[in-house]
Amino acid sequence: MAQADLYRMIRRRVFAAGIKTRIGNHTFRATGITQYLRNGGRRELAQQMAAHESPRTTALYDRRDDEVAVDEVERILI
Repeated sequence: MAQADLYRMIRRRVFAAGIKTRIGNHTFRATGITQYLRNGGRRELAQQMAAHESPRTTALYDRRDDEVAVDEVERILI
């Protein structure tokens, strides 16, 4: 399946589900790598599984630090 066909398939399903966030092929790639690392996986093996030449590329897909704790958000007082 061509990448463009896969992207269109994902977009149709995202739209049908009523999700407003942009989701594409790389979203799933990042989710897989992030979950693997959260479950104790090693970045070197994630790099190998993703066929990345550079560990820096794999690091771009590691979204573990993107989460903001609810406690931190509650510190915002208006």
